[in-house]
Order: sequence, then structure tokens, then C-alpha cells
Amino acid sequence: MIRWRYGTVRARRGGWRGCTELEVEVEAREGESSFTCKGLAYDELVGSPEVGDRVLLNCNAIAKGLGTGGYALVIAVPDRLPPDGETEGHIVKARYTPMQAMRLAVDEDDSPHRAAVEACDGLDGMPVVVADLHSALAPILAGIEATVPEAKVAYVMTDGGSLPAWFSRQLDSLADRLCTVVTAGQCFGGDLEATNIHNALIAARVVGGADIAVVAQGPGNLGTGTVWGFSGTAAGEAVNAGAVLGGRPVASLRISEGDARERHRGISHHSMTAYGKVALAGADIPVPDELPAGLESKIKAQLARLPDRHRQVEVDCSGLVEAMEALPVRLSTMGRGLDRDRVYFVAEAAAGRHAALLATPAEP
Repeated sequence: MIRWRYGTVRARRGGWRGCTELEVEVEAREGESSFTCKGLAYDELVGSPEVGDRVLLNCNAIAKGLGTGGYALVIAVPDRLPPDGETEGHIVKARYTPMQAMRLAVDEDDSPHRAAVEACDGLDGMPVVVADLHSALAPILAGIEATVPEAKVAYVMTDGGSLPAWFSRQLDSLADRLCTVVTAGQCFGGDLEATNIHNALIAARVVGGADIAVVAQGPGNLGTGTVWGFSGTAAGEAVNAGAVLGGRPVASLRISEGDARERHRGISHHSMTAYGKVALAGADIPVPDELPAGLESKIKAQLARLPDRHRQVEVDCSGLVEAMEALPVRLSTMGRGLDRDRVYFVAEAAAGRHAALLATPAEP
């Protein structure tokens, strides 16, 4: 199940918050040759490896040629173990794996935030923007900032993709634009930890002071090409969670003009399934007022198939492209940027704009 390998750190390539990127020489095993590749260490879990360190690696992603997760992941630096960390919390994430992490969650007994979380009886209409992919976070933020720049935005990361929030370079670059990052379920490494999406949303509101929450999985969407076999079904579950807590769910559409796969052209089957079948509560569905001419009729036909419990809202998209271009991150989804899949990013930014217009400031 794991391609275990030893390697030697040949160079430190830099890194970002929570991560150190390395160049590692992977030792040969019988029938193989040695090779050099990118490695990644999560500093809080294994320490920060130095040049010359021998490291134990998980090379599954390298062997499979994965894109987003294409690193040899450092499991340990056997000859230079980090000091024991302070274990403040009792909540185990990545449970019963060799890398399980003990975290202090907002909703456990020892948390200074437990009383506030437990006392909260709802989100007071806070917009909850739901997205299928992690790449949606930046354009949603751009849409919010272009509309109500003073709005406080929290990111709730669900566990359908990367479990460590540290893996996301995007989060590192956008940190000063977010009032808090809450990691929910099995994922970890946010400013706040929560046992599930419900308490994550509550923590975003009462601990982070958010006016708007954006919910999306971390990097590394899982998809099998089947109707139900993709991690983005969690988007429909997030709509339900936002609604049951008294929030205002805003379901962003995954639309593509650049994806060669027919199931993702126009409105992706991920959005059609998550919002059409999984989401049992109603949501606002922002629709950009600019759609690609060649796909407009297809998109409108798809929109007509969504259940009546949702409210489709046309959104003025003027100025959104310029707002996205001003972000400190490179926009990319499945390797495509704004020039190759403009409608994807515009649709996500439109959801951000709509949420901003709905938002009211959280109580201090």
C-alpha cells in the first residue's frame, strides 16, 4: 500500500508556512535505479530536514505520477527526530494512521472557545459559500473583496482532499485576507480545529468573527468519473449544514469551457450531482451574467434541471476579472488559468460577490 523508500536530502528548495520543500535522492531498491525528485516535509509533524539528512519517504505519488500531490512525502528523519510536541488537545485527526495528529479542537473540554461554540444556536443568516474545488477559494475571495472589501471571511476546509492545510500554497499567500482558517473533520493545521463542518461553521462565526464562510475541500480533488464517486459530493452536504445552522447557503457553480472531459463542460456533473441530488436544503445559486457563447444554451438547459428548492440569481460580473488579476496567487484549476478557463473563475467570483451582498457584520 505504501512505496517505502529511503532518501538523502540534497537541497532545500524553500517552502511556505508549515512546509519545507526539498530535493531528495531516493535510494535504489532491487530492480530499480536511484533517482532525484521533489520531497515535502510537514514541519510540525517531522521537523525541518537539513541537507545531508537521511529521510524515510512515502513515494506513492511519485510512482503514480500525480500532479497536485506529486511529492515524495517525508515520513521521518530517523537519525534526527524532532522534540516531542506539546499535546494540548485530545482530538485525533488522520485517525489511526501512522501520521495521526493530536489537536486542540474548538469544541472539546479544554478549549477556551468551547463555551462560545456550545452557546451558539445558529449562524444568524451568515452566507456560507460552498465550492467543489480548492482552486475556487481565491476567485471567491476576489468577488467578495471587489464588492464589500471590509467583509471578514473565514475558510472552512473539509477533508475530501489534502488533510494538512499546510499543503496549500494558496492559503499561505491569502492568509492576510482571511480572518481564520478552520480545519474540519479529519483535516488539520488550520488556525482553529473542529470535529465536523457544523462546529467549524459555528467557530468561523463566533470565534473567527466571520461575516462570510467559504467551504471547500483542500487541494487534491478525488474523482473517478462515476456519478457518485467524487469527493465534491461534500459540497451538497455543506449546503445542508449551512442551512440547518441558520446560515444562507450560496452554491458556487463549477463551470468550464476549457475542460476536455465532456462531463465537466458547461456545468460540471459535480455541481449537478452535489446541488441537484445531495443538497436537500435550498441554496442561492449565482449565475454569471456573462457566459461563453458556445456553451450558453447548454448551461441554461442544465440550470433548468436543478431543483426548484434552489434560487438562481444572475450576478453582474463587471470588474471581477480585474479583481482576480490583482490577487497575490496564480489562478489555476486542473492546470488551466484565467486565459484558458475564464468562465470557471468568473463563476466562482460571482458567488463571492453575491455572498458579499448578503452579508451582515458579525457581532463583536
